[in-house]
Amino acid sequence: MNFITKTFQELNTTELYQILQIRSKVFVVEQDCVYQDVDGKDQKAIHVFGVKNDKIVAYTRIFKPGDYFENASIGRVVVEEKERKFGYGHDVMKASIKAIQEHYNQINITISAQVYLQKFYESHGFIKVGEEYLEDGIPHIRMDKSK
Repeated sequence: MNFITKTFQELNTTELYQILQIRSKVFVVEQDCVYQDVDGKDQKAIHVFGVKNDKIVAYTRIFKPGDYFENASIGRVVVEEKERKFGYGHDVMKASIKAIQEHYNQINITISAQVYLQKFYESHGFIKVGEEYLEDGIPHIRMDKSK
């Protein structure tokens, strides 16, 4: 799989459409969560996505410190349902951590993780910080990664 990083301005319309489509398919439809995905933050983000057979099947967006959390951050981590068995979630996380180091020269990263994915994020060096909270009706936890 080929991973690409682009600013919002660098995305072409097909890429943007596929990104919004995969996010809506997973976060709104699959997880049955009505929330405002198009939140005005995409313009600040760098978009990290994996392409397979000309289709985006894995995606995150990353932010520099202060744009979302005090630390750099990764959000909207998503993999197409039928592609999850190939480990692309791990691949997109590694690509996102690398992109934060390359674009922002940062090693401290904060995420707002869905609780059921805690072990997945721990496998990438993230540690739970604080108590569980609801975000858009779904249980989340803050997780931090440092060196």
